[in-house]
Amino acid sequence: MRQDGLVTDERRAGRAAAADEDLMRALYREHAGPLLGFVMHLVGGDRQRAEDVVQETLVRAWRHADRLDVAAGSVRPWLVTVARRIVIDNHRRTAARPPETDAAPLELLPAEDELDRALRMMAITDALGALTTAHREVIVETYLKGRTVGEAAAELGIPAGTVKSRVFYALRSLRLALEERGVTS
Repeated sequence: MRQDGLVTDERRAGRAAAADEDLMRALYREHAGPLLGFVMHLVGGDRQRAEDVVQETLVRAWRHADRLDVAAGSVRPWLVTVARRIVIDNHRRTAARPPETDAAPLELLPAEDELDRALRMMAITDALGALTTAHREVIVETYLKGRTVGEAAAELGIPAGTVKSRVFYALRSLRLALEERGVTS
């Protein structure tokens, strides 16, 4: 007797599933095209988003098949309302979330560790302090301020040849001072 009850329940479940499937096929055939056109207008012509909204609308119709009264008339107003609400919810969700960023600009940034950079800058500053005043002045004028040899000479009040010579020897001294501090290029 128990076997018969299980078979009957399985048949009812099978018939209900077949009825749901038939309902969904009928809803899709009858309403998917016009619903897609309506949603395309709401999402500014983005076909992929519109198709997603139509699919979600039909899934919700399937979940609430017991509420749909196909015999009473068209279910299209219900489907249109659900689709419209899905579009509004998606818009609100997107507006509430910060915009997604493209990873490409991040790949252009150097992957150098900030701590290493800070330590290197401290060592360079220390090495610059170890130079003579004359050598430090020409390095500051030419490398840090970006002046040409002629501009640096005018600023420091010395001949351009002296600036060139001091830059040469200052760089050599700076290189040695940096090597002593463990900074290598």
